[in-house]
Amino acid sequence: MKFDTPAGQNPIDRLKVVGQPTDRIDGKYKTTGTAPYAYERHDAAPNAAYGYVLGSAIAKGRVTAIDSAAALGAPGVLAVVTTLDTPRLKRGVMNTAYLFGGDVIQHYHQALAVVVAETFEQARAAAFLVRVDYAPEAGSFDLAEAAKSAEPVPADSGEGSGGDGEERVGDFEAAFAEAPVTLDRSYTTADESHAMLEPHATTAAWEGDRLTLWTANQMIGWGHGSIAKILGLPKEKVRLDAPYVGGGFGGKLFVRADAILAALGAKAAGRPVKVALTRPLIANNTTHRPATMQRVRIGALEDGTITAIAHESISGNLPEGSPETAVSQTKLLYAGANRLTAVKLAALDLPEGNAMRAPGEAPGLMVLEVAMDEMAERLGLDPVEFRIRNDTQVDPNDPGRRFSHRDLVGCLRLGAERFGWSKRDARPGAVRDGRWLVGIGMAAAFRNNLVMKSGARVRLDESGTVTVETDMTDIGTGSYTIIAQTAAEMMGVALEQVVVRLGDSDFPVSSGSGGQFGANSATAGVYAACVKLRESVAQRLGFNATDAVFENGEVRSGNRAVPLTEAVRDGAIAAEDTIEFGKITDAQQQSTFGAHFVEVAVDADTAEVRVRRMLCVCAAGRILNPKSARSQVIGGMVMGTGAALMEKLEVDTRRGFFVNHDLAGYEVPVHADIPHQEVIFLDEVDAMSSPMKAKGVGELGISGVGAAVANAIYNATGIRVRDYPITLDKLLDRMPDAA
Repeated sequence: MKFDTPAGQNPIDRLKVVGQPTDRIDGKYKTTGTAPYAYERHDAAPNAAYGYVLGSAIAKGRVTAIDSAAALGAPGVLAVVTTLDTPRLKRGVMNTAYLFGGDVIQHYHQALAVVVAETFEQARAAAFLVRVDYAPEAGSFDLAEAAKSAEPVPADSGEGSGGDGEERVGDFEAAFAEAPVTLDRSYTTADESHAMLEPHATTAAWEGDRLTLWTANQMIGWGHGSIAKILGLPKEKVRLDAPYVGGGFGGKLFVRADAILAALGAKAAGRPVKVALTRPLIANNTTHRPATMQRVRIGALEDGTITAIAHESISGNLPEGSPETAVSQTKLLYAGANRLTAVKLAALDLPEGNAMRAPGEAPGLMVLEVAMDEMAERLGLDPVEFRIRNDTQVDPNDPGRRFSHRDLVGCLRLGAERFGWSKRDARPGAVRDGRWLVGIGMAAAFRNNLVMKSGARVRLDESGTVTVETDMTDIGTGSYTIIAQTAAEMMGVALEQVVVRLGDSDFPVSSGSGGQFGANSATAGVYAACVKLRESVAQRLGFNATDAVFENGEVRSGNRAVPLTEAVRDGAIAAEDTIEFGKITDAQQQSTFGAHFVEVAVDADTAEVRVRRMLCVCAAGRILNPKSARSQVIGGMVMGTGAALMEKLEVDTRRGFFVNHDLAGYEVPVHADIPHQEVIFLDEVDAMSSPMKAKGVGELGISGVGAAVANAIYNATGIRVRDYPITLDKLLDRMPDAA
């Protein structure tokens, strides 16, 4: 199905199943421990051995020798595969670092060997018996130092943000120099780890020359092609299966070393092998969100009209890597005739920087929205009003291009009303609650809307059951449920009559989970397949498909109604189709918007920060399932709070690795840290987006929330911190005197 004209009235608009706050249909499996995750596929790969990955102890250089004799002689050991045994393997889709093979070391904890044994403990013990000799080389590990020679580069997050190294509209420098009110501030954000609950994990099994991987991967289509390329296998000889993925946040978009080493270990041992990366390897061997150094300049008239805005960012990555696209939202969020955005990349020999939830917008809005707060204060304007005055309904970089649907102002106004913004005391440090200094802050949220080609197969059987098959994944986001809701709505059956099968590369290729494009694109693919199935059913029953109504287990047209099951008396009917998005998606700028409001309390003596309550108002097209969408948004709000207050991978700039590489040293917020969160979805549809008229919310919740926390801390204390995260040491010696 080609989507190349705005969506008209269709069966989804009935909203009998779609749009309802439906419980997760996979919840019962997860809460009872019966959901089959990659490392636990005892059903599919019995008698699996265990692989343990050994990572490099240096960050740059070469491996000169590996002695694995002692490991091979250790109890229970079945095989040892080393990087010197294997020629350098090709890189997969969007990998920057090589995952295995050869003697060149690009970063700390690059995989050097996998030890396979009967038990995990035996594999781990034997791995420490492997002796590796190195020829170390000097590396670049300090972003501040490397930034001095950083160069402008084109940037593309692969998720809708990016552009040329430097982009200009009008004459920024002249307009900034002439502006009566100006701001020029620099900020930094930290390296961050995905810290998902399920580690990177794979169980691998060979059957002759055919390889099956039960793996934790967000994008089965990408992963399928990558595994075949890396291992030099025909795609038809490789199968990936990931019915359940325990979190990813972008860290599982691409194939990592667990999958490759499980496959190599299984081949060497002659039996299935399971590999899970340890937390230190997750931090240093996989990917992370790169740190940034950002500068924002804003010039405005005294009435608050922005006349000049510039946002520049520097981040680091391995050679051939990409920068963090932290300036992209600034090209679209606020009006202003004279504009400059620039992205520079510094060469670093740290582990690979790559996609993490809302790449670009998350660190970019943490900075831009603090700068907007600072500028509002200089202008003597309310921060909400300042943003409203600079709203735009056209792309500021291309004024002839309108937004398909933009209601940032509605988000701001409703959020301010619901949060009690009018009661806020704008004077920093003015509100006390016992020993606590209390403050309120806000920020705008923005994330581009993306769509991707997505396919599905739908089958109606003799019992009236509708089965949907697609390689779409569920990474804790509710994919099973919204896909079931879509099929139920389209075929006119109860939700209980729909069976959803996900995450298998034998199924039609979908969008996969990432970039906030998954829900809208994957359900649109199911919609397309259901349209074909409806046509086949109508033909069998003698109806005109365009007139037929599928509802309550029947097909109706005029005065005639026939049970749906009549169509399958002679056998099941199946249909397969793919939604393909035409140029309509480029005709207008498609984005999602929101507003974050946060209340914090800061201990006057210890500077401890407590987030008391949070609100996010979202404008993101049709919400397919308000219950699971709310979970996505509050998860993003928590994650953004972590980035604002505690999350930072500490770099050892001498040896080139992340020191706090486990969940004891790398702190993330937990449920108890934020007692109250509220989410409001504006009632809207966007016919330019897809037949579902939806967009996405999975990354909108994290975009901007860190700035709202920082702005609330400033309102509470009068301390403006521009170096994230805002830890105690950055507040304590600047706290106002206790009254």
